[in-house]
Amino acid sequence: MNEWSLFELGWQPFFDQQISFEESQEHLIARVMAHHGSQILFASEQGEFVAPTAIIEPGVDQGFSQVAVGDWFLLDRETYRCERLLERKTLLERKAAGEEVKPQLIAANVDTAFIVSSCNQDFNLSRIERYLALVLESGCNPVIVLTKSDLCADPSGIRQQAEKIQPGIIVETLDARDDQQTSALEDWCKTGKTVALLGSSGVGKSTLANALGGHDIKTQAAREDDDKGRHTTTARSMHQLNAGGWLIDNPGMRELQLAACEDGIAELFDDIIELGGQCRFRDCSHQTEPGCAIKQAIESGELDERRFVSFQKLEAEQRRNSSSLAVRRENERKQGAFYKKVISEKKRQRGN
Repeated sequence: MNEWSLFELGWQPFFDQQISFEESQEHLIARVMAHHGSQILFASEQGEFVAPTAIIEPGVDQGFSQVAVGDWFLLDRETYRCERLLERKTLLERKAAGEEVKPQLIAANVDTAFIVSSCNQDFNLSRIERYLALVLESGCNPVIVLTKSDLCADPSGIRQQAEKIQPGIIVETLDARDDQQTSALEDWCKTGKTVALLGSSGVGKSTLANALGGHDIKTQAAREDDDKGRHTTTARSMHQLNAGGWLIDNPGMRELQLAACEDGIAELFDDIIELGGQCRFRDCSHQTEPGCAIKQAIESGELDERRFVSFQKLEAEQRRNSSSLAVRRENERKQGAFYKKVISEKKRQRGN
C-alpha cells in the first residue's frame, strides 16, 4: 500500500490554517483521488482507501454541493464519515452540459492548469481564451502548452500568437513524445504540487500525461479525416508524476461553457474593458455610435477584431449562465434551510 506524507499529497499552509491541532489528532485528513459514482478513492498518511459516497452528505448547509477530485476532507478515523470539507484554495468549474444551468466541478486545489492545444489544425485562439478565462477565475496559475510541434511547419509563429492572448502568459511549445522537451514542465510538477490538464479531445493530453508520469492513462490516435481525437479519459482522477507532484487528468471537453466567470473574463480582457471606458457614451454598444474607442482601436490595428468578438461572446455567455445559476443557488439555499428546519423540528419532537 502506498503511503505519503500530507506534504507529498499536496498539503499546504492554506489548509493548515483551517484546522486545530486537536482536529488533526482526532480526525483523518484525506484527499479525494478519484470519484466513481457510488465510491470515492481517498489518500491519506495511512495510504489509499475506498469509501462509499454515502459517507458524505453534500448540501448547502455544509457549504458545498458536489465532491471534486483534489478536495481535502476531515474524516472520522473509524467510520470514514465526513466531518468537514476544507475550504478550497482553487476550484475549476464550468457549466454542466445540457440546457439546465448548473455548475460542474472539474478539479479542486490545483496549483497550475496546463491549457493544452495542438499546433495542427486544432489550434484556435478563441478556444484557448475560453479555457484561460476559466482558469483565471479559479485562481490557478495558467500555462498554455502547445503540443504536436513536430506536425507544424511554423511552431514559433503559433507560439507568438498564443503569447499575444495575455501579457506575460507562459507558453510552452513541445512534442509530448520527446522527454527532453516535456522536461520544460517539470518545475510545475514537483513534490507538493498539483497540476491539471485542460483541453479538447485529440490535442495530446493523454500523451503529455504519460510523458510526465501518468503511465496508466490510455491514448488513442486522432481520426485521420479531421485530425480530431476521441475521448480517452472518461473520469477525473489523480496520478502521481515522475517529478513527485500530482496530475488531475480530465476528459476532453467538446463543449466548455462558462458560468460565474466574471472575474476571469475581466482579467483576461482588461485592455478591452479599459478601452470601453473611453467611449463617448457610457452605454456604447460599440456598433454605430460616434466616439467609440473600441471601433477606433480596431480600425487602427491596436485591437484585434477577433479578440473583441471573443470577449463579447464570452461575456454574454457568462452573464446569461450566471443569472440562471444565481436563481438555482438561491433555490438550493432555501431548500437547505427548509430541510434543516424539518430535521430540527423532528429532533425537538423526539425530545418531548
